[in-house]
Amino acid sequence: MADVVFKDIDKVYENGFHAVIDLSLDIADGEFLVLVGPSGCGKTTALRMVAGLEEISDGELFIGERLVNKLTPKDRDVAMVFQNYALYPHLSVYENIAFGLRLRKESKEEIYRRVTWAAQMLDLTPYLERKPKQLSGGQRQRVAMGRAIVRQPQVFLMDEPLSNLDAKLRVQMRADIAKLQHDLETTTIYVTHDQVEAMTMGDRVAVMRDGLLQQVGSPQELYDRPANQFVAGFIGTPPMNLLEATVSVNGGVSLGLGEASIAIPEAALAAYPKLRGYDGRKVVVGIRSQFLHPAADRPDLPTIEARVELIEALGAESMVYFHIDAFAIREGQHEEVEEAPVSQEGIVASRPNLVAEFPAHTVLRLTEQVPVAVDVAQVHFFDGETGEPLR
Repeated sequence: MADVVFKDIDKVYENGFHAVIDLSLDIADGEFLVLVGPSGCGKTTALRMVAGLEEISDGELFIGERLVNKLTPKDRDVAMVFQNYALYPHLSVYENIAFGLRLRKESKEEIYRRVTWAAQMLDLTPYLERKPKQLSGGQRQRVAMGRAIVRQPQVFLMDEPLSNLDAKLRVQMRADIAKLQHDLETTTIYVTHDQVEAMTMGDRVAVMRDGLLQQVGSPQELYDRPANQFVAGFIGTPPMNLLEATVSVNGGVSLGLGEASIAIPEAALAAYPKLRGYDGRKVVVGIRSQFLHPAADRPDLPTIEARVELIEALGAESMVYFHIDAFAIREGQHEEVEEAPVSQEGIVASRPNLVAEFPAHTVLRLTEQVPVAVDVAQVHFFDGETGEPLR
């Protein structure tokens, strides 16, 4: 086993595209680190540079104590699990798992020992004589993982290994992979665009955007203290509500959000002291869905008026989508949310710009105006131009 160190790593393609920019990241021995971000953010390129499948344009990459920039993939002692399984269809499960060991010319006894060990660990023992086409998607992915772990590498590299599985199987495989990594204690770098996978699997999560590392920390750190507006909107399900508001400082600090004026408590000002310097300026307000409540349930909190646009009943709670008179921030852009014209059928076609997690028993009707209580002490504040937090 070994740690992995990215030191000022860059990747520039021949056409000039800068896929990874000045990436510095230390991954500890035995750590499970997840690289997450939207498509094209550079996470898979970073993983492929560790594997030796992409050349490094600049910077240094260490696995353990070794500088590996010029080493071939076979000399790096890493094992990669791909999105498409990459199994040999004409070979049995046993032969697929054993393939890498045979290339290394391991003895038959050692191959048998390792393959049966991996099969037992991955619940594949009953399927060792089957061909891949006789297996389910989850079983095929476990075979691909078995082929990786029998090599007993220093580092596991996983490139979106669950993206081809259905939702229920993904949940099971997330747990299986996390447990396997915990049992083996092998350094693992896992790439995904699914932030739910990132939050539930990683010891730490590294968020990337446009080739740049945005933040790295534990899942809870990213959720509670996002480093910028992008991380705030990317991490969490549903995504954080991001709305434009105007700050007013007159003794105390208040926030103009739509038609409402909301006083900011001292607890929020202590966490975001720069807010006092934004008198008369616009900021981006981040509110997570669980900190919005039916007004009747939280009479101690300030409220905003919102129109019900959609209700998703989930059993234990309901996700309620509202429209309020405010600018919504979507994917880093300012989007003016205006009242849409009434269609011929008399249906208002405005888009929701606020989502709240309400108790299942809450009685609501579509298109009605209701007061929504805001737990302002839990609100995040970002500069409207740079996206930096006002801490």
